[in-house]
Amino acid sequence: MANNIVIKNARLSYPTIFKKGSYEGKESSKYEATFLFPKSDKKTYEAVKSAIQEMMTANKAKVPASKWCLKCGDEIADEKDYEEYRGMWVIKAGNTKRPTVIDRDRTPLVEEDEKVYAGCYVNGIISLWFQNNTYGKRINANLLGIQFVKDGEPFGDGAKVANVDEFEELEDDEF
Repeated sequence: MANNIVIKNARLSYPTIFKKGSYEGKESSKYEATFLFPKSDKKTYEAVKSAIQEMMTANKAKVPASKWCLKCGDEIADEKDYEEYRGMWVIKAGNTKRPTVIDRDRTPLVEEDEKVYAGCYVNGIISLWFQNNTYGKRINANLLGIQFVKDGEPFGDGAKVANVDEFEELEDDEF
């Protein structure tokens, strides 16, 4: 059966790794991240595809590729106009438990560090699982951990908030 899979030097997309995400005002039940890795990375692709095949064999099930956590980035780019997905394999992973998030030197990171964001490069650790319930059969990915690798061009507007050091300390008699 498939063990943990390491996805090296992937771009991070749609991370909700410090707090559970929300959609249309409702909190999600899990933490999530999407990993983009180049189609030229045959090693990672084969590791994921092999693990998917093993999962289907172990569960004596056929699951169409459209129900896998591994997607073709070109198809997503065409459908949703996400140009940064072009030429990439895409894996979306989630977990009800907060994943481990660390820096290059393996020290823990928190949201206030502002180091992990959509567009940065990370190493991710996932594990696959087989879903077979009233919602159908799927091959999903558990999000186990993320390690910051290096900065990248931020996806989206790249909006940041002011750092406390940007403000001057005010005296009590000012204002």
